[in-house]
Amino acid sequence: MMVMAATGANIPSDSTGDGVGPPEPPQEPGRAPEPEWITIDELAARSGVPTRTIRFYQSKGTLPAPERRGRVAYYGPDHLRRLELIAELQDRGLRLDAIRDALSRIEAGDDSLGEWLGMGDQLQAPWSDDRPAVFTEQELLDKLDHPRPGTLAELERIGFIKREKHSRPAAYLVPSPGLLEIGLALIRAGIDPVTVAEAEELIRQRIRRLAEELVEFFSDRASTGFGARGAPDEIVRAYEALRPQGLRAVQLIFAQEMERALREFVERGGAMPPPAAARKRKGDGGSRGLRTERLVGSPHRKPTTRHGHR
Repeated sequence: MMVMAATGANIPSDSTGDGVGPPEPPQEPGRAPEPEWITIDELAARSGVPTRTIRFYQSKGTLPAPERRGRVAYYGPDHLRRLELIAELQDRGLRLDAIRDALSRIEAGDDSLGEWLGMGDQLQAPWSDDRPAVFTEQELLDKLDHPRPGTLAELERIGFIKREKHSRPAAYLVPSPGLLEIGLALIRAGIDPVTVAEAEELIRQRIRRLAEELVEFFSDRASTGFGARGAPDEIVRAYEALRPQGLRAVQLIFAQEMERALREFVERGGAMPPPAAARKRKGDGGSRGLRTERLVGSPHRKPTTRHGHR
């Protein structure tokens, strides 16, 4: 795709109020017609990009400066094509600084950029088939299997479900049906919903950091230990192998570490009855046996939403 090299960092005024016409270089016999020059308002209308955004792109070096005559700025076909290309790269999920770097590579004649952009598309492929879904209230109640009153409200409060506004009959958006199934299984096993939500957020925080560190780890080793020679198709092949094996590794390592942590918990006396003084409570409430609060946290902790906001 043809793009125009940047013509400088200074952005001239794009005022259209002085009546000065666009640049008109002298025509030579047999020469192709000069490109059409338009104002920023006309460029915005043709491209669908607001004038404020066009100026912002210029200030960041993503869009070349316009031609000027007097106090008026004019834009040509290459500016329009550049805006189209920026929009295409944004649709691929690139941020503005990455787009600027990609455009610089195009201008330098790098014909491999398409392969790298294709790799980016493939790297964003899903790692699971768990997607948001909408359930009727009755479908959720059936999943809960005769829940106590207020359970749906509690699940909504901790972020596992979200009621759809103005829906008749009542319907709920479930951001992650898979996690809801896990949560319901734990609730049926006697773990309260708030504790389930807090445990899920604790896992997510650790896994989020691990995922970010692993992406950086593999990126730093592309062509020197990851992705063979570092070609786009080789990096994609490495990640395709990592997807199933990485998920398996997380499951195995989690199991191993839970075994270790629980063994150490028992060894230091965590599974023994608490001291008599700690068991003294009103009525029979102090005869609970195991130190459950050590495992699941204090019942007085504030509830946590699914994304860490209290």
